[in-house]
Amino acid sequence: MRDLRAQDVDILTIGQYLRPSTGHLPIARYYTPDEFGGACRRHGLEMGYRHVEAGPLVRSSYHAWEQVERATASR
Repeated sequence: MRDLRAQDVDILTIGQYLRPSTGHLPIARYYTPDEFGGACRRHGLEMGYRHVEAGPLVRSSYHAWEQVERATASR
């Protein structure tokens, strides 16, 4: 997160790795939606990200246009 922010990234999406099949690496730890929405999101905002979308099923395209609108509205 620090490295991305140092490059002036404004929008961060954080999701959970989900094992697609038994042939892939197992999940080391499952983070709860509360952990994503609380600590992960808060930490990102404290680091200066304009918008943080965090949750177990979040992907980089998850509501991407809404994220851009929110991030640019706060400028």
